[in-house]
Formats: sequence, C-alpha cells, structure tokens
Amino acid sequence: MTPKSKIVFCHGIWADGSCFSKVIPALQADGHEVIAVQYGLDSFEEDVATVIRTINRVGGPVILVGHSYGGATITAAASDERVVGLVYIAAVAPAVGETVQEQLDKYPSDIFSRVEVADGRAWMLPSGTEFFAGDISEEEQKLVWATHYAPVYDLFHQQKITKTPWDTIPSWYILCKQDHTVHPDLQRWVSKRMGAKVFEIESSHVPMLSKPEIVIDVIRQAAASI
Repeated sequence: MTPKSKIVFCHGIWADGSCFSKVIPALQADGHEVIAVQYGLDSFEEDVATVIRTINRVGGPVILVGHSYGGATITAAASDERVVGLVYIAAVAPAVGETVQEQLDKYPSDIFSRVEVADGRAWMLPSGTEFFAGDISEEEQKLVWATHYAPVYDLFHQQKITKTPWDTIPSWYILCKQDHTVHPDLQRWVSKRMGAKVFEIESSHVPMLSKPEIVIDVIRQAAASI
C-alpha cells in the first residue's frame, strides 16, 4: 500500500505554527501525520533549513503547505526529494532571481501602511488586523495581534531560490479575493505562472482561521491525487 502523505505546514510572518490549529485535527483524523514548522523569521536561509529539519521528523512522502511568506519557504524546501505536493495559501512564490519584496512591490497591498519597524523587526500595528484577518471576529483579531510574531525587517529581501519546483511537483493554490496583505492580483499571477490548480474564495488573508473547512478540503484533494 502507498503510505499516506505526511503534511507539513509552513507559516507566514506575524504568525507561528498554531495558526493552523483549526485545520490540523481533521487531517490527523484522516490518518495523516501532520506537523507545523516553527521557524524564527530571523533569516530565510535558516527558515528553509528549519523546514528541512521538520521534514526529517516525519519522513516522506510530504505535502508542503505554505501560507503567505510560507510560500517562499516551501518553494525553496521543495528541492527535497521527499516533497510530492505543494499547497499555497494566499502565498507568495518567488522564482529563480526573485525576492518576495520584488513580488510585493509589483502589487502593493494595504497592510504595509499598518507596519512599524522597531528593534530590527517589522511589527504589525494593532489596527493592522483589519487588513490581515478582517473576516474573523474582533475577539479573534485581538488574539491574532497579541500573539503575532514580527520578522526581521529585511526578511523579504533575502530569498534565493535555486529552481522552480512547480515545474515537476503538482501544486494547488487557495486564492483569497478579499486579501489586503498579499494582493489578490499577485496571487493570480503567481498561481497562473506555476500552473497550480486554483481555488478562488471570498476570504481575508487567513482562510485557515476564517474558512478552515475550505482549506481542509483543498489539502484533502491534494493528498488524494498524489
């Protein structure tokens, strides 16, 4: 029998692995081994190395799921031969020679008017949750802000992708039409370029919190097709 795919989640900035807490239990109940990467947002190179170390804990075959900046880390980590599928959630996806910042500059979004750089990190202001997670309750937005983790200020300039994995690895993309963090037009551009199977939904930047059932369904489709 073909072993069930392992599922490895990779978070974005202003978050950690717990942002997937609403989707992990259902996938575990399906029989998948699931783990969320906890990287420090201190350097892109170290974040990708942490993804690889996390894959080492579960082995293969692996489906990598990346949200936001996590799209960059799964793109880089997909050079690992154990990776058999890629799921992007409102994510960036740089190719060779690109940085995340260059992608964001092409399609500016509202969230960066609510960011303050201090102590070498890029902090989201309390009012930023409007553009980050505007379709969850006010109580949940306050929790998102209280637990948000700020990246090093130049993280988006550090990416160095050596190849484009979607040339050989199947990919899926959850495109969030009400996103004010990663512009929907940027999401359309990167998902079309990679030839992903795209699911356009009415959601803010965090569908794993606002519409977890949709995220679960897309990952299930990816796992079933591998």
